[in-house]
Amino acid sequence: MGERPVMSTSLNPVFIIAKREIKDQFRDWRIVFPILGLTLFFPFLMNFTATRLLDFVEQYGASIVGERLVPFLFMIVGFFPISVSLVIALESFVGEKERGSIEPLLNTPLKDWQLYVGKLISSIVPPLVGSFLGMSVYTIGLVINHVRLPDASIMIQIIVITIVQAVVMVSGGVVVSSQATSVKAANLLSSFIVIPMALLIQGESIVMFWGNYSTLWWAALGLLILAVLLIRVGLAHFNREELLGREIDVLNFRWGWHTFLNAFTRSAKSLGQWYRLAVWDSLKRLKGSLVITLILVMVGIWVGVRQTQNFGITFNPEDMSQIDDKIRDILNIWPVGKIGPIALIFWQNFRVVLFSLVLGLFSFGILGIIPLFASVGVTGYLMGLLQMNGMPIEQYLAFIVPHGIFEIPAAMIAAAAVFYIGVMLATPNAEITVGEVFIGAVADWCKVMVGVVLPLLLIAAFIEAWITPRIVMLLFS
Repeated sequence: MGERPVMSTSLNPVFIIAKREIKDQFRDWRIVFPILGLTLFFPFLMNFTATRLLDFVEQYGASIVGERLVPFLFMIVGFFPISVSLVIALESFVGEKERGSIEPLLNTPLKDWQLYVGKLISSIVPPLVGSFLGMSVYTIGLVINHVRLPDASIMIQIIVITIVQAVVMVSGGVVVSSQATSVKAANLLSSFIVIPMALLIQGESIVMFWGNYSTLWWAALGLLILAVLLIRVGLAHFNREELLGREIDVLNFRWGWHTFLNAFTRSAKSLGQWYRLAVWDSLKRLKGSLVITLILVMVGIWVGVRQTQNFGITFNPEDMSQIDDKIRDILNIWPVGKIGPIALIFWQNFRVVLFSLVLGLFSFGILGIIPLFASVGVTGYLMGLLQMNGMPIEQYLAFIVPHGIFEIPAAMIAAAAVFYIGVMLATPNAEITVGEVFIGAVADWCKVMVGVVLPLLLIAAFIEAWITPRIVMLLFS
């Protein structure tokens, strides 16, 4: 009970800043007119589109397509005002800095997190107001045109996803605004927010037209986690003194290379010293990420096995009686002793690792685990199919285990290293800048890749190309 007044007192400045910013925004006609004008016009356009498309598809008996088109347009109507109002978040800090109106605010006795959260709340309100207004107008238009509304559960899903998407985009915009040096730079950097969200909308539309609406809850959960990480990153790296002192960011390749090289080598004089000082130190920092990766691997196998209940396949006994002969025929022509298969297998695994890095860089490490999760999920599904058809799983494990004891740990370490990049970005560190944190995190990934993952993948490729086929030959002979 004694802590509640303290908490209330610490949050009061946050709401004061948010209230001040929201009032200023809704008093400015240059902000209100585009939000209201475009928000009210777009639902009418979507209503017109929905009625015309419904009439068109019903002519060909495709009413189910029309039914799923209505919630899709409902989601688009909710997303459109958020993308338009993103400029408010992008100008929350750097815009006031260019106008010279942020110095009095920064000189107040407010903590950095109070200032940041107040700006964040004030940037979220206008997009959500426009979003809810647009969805309300769209719904009223559907009722007037006698179009059947989606189920209440589907509409609640879309509203929740819209709110979470608004928080994600605005959180990203505020992070960009707090780190950019000009409004022009912030607007250019906003493409890294708008484009991924547009691709996400396309993925959600596929799910909606497929009719698997329960998947949208998982999308909402993933977006919620990403929103929390973005807010955490913004709070971790917001510094009012640095905001005032930063005039222009110069792309200094020499400084970036030296920063990366120092983090990669750790001043090691030999290969052994590099492993002790650099690689081993990075691996120790990955302990928590490796535990999370291991849990996700086990969950992925379980999910794959469970999918056999929904997508089970019954093998033809006549075909399965000849499978041993077919496997022996394939192994007899397998190019054991050739370098080509080793290079091909190694390149395939390395490409997946690079793809994991790309996904992780755009999602604070979260999506970097997806390739590994999908791989173990497919493995679990295949093992479940064998068990469902009464086939000996132990015998077919020979296809996986010999090289898997090297390949799976390598993939887990690589995924954990990508996940750790997001952990580093979300960890407060007042001594270094965001750029140094990012370069150091990428250097850690490179150390782990060069020192551990690539050697393990090379050993796994050698075993998979030369040794695994010989073991399988012995078992099937």
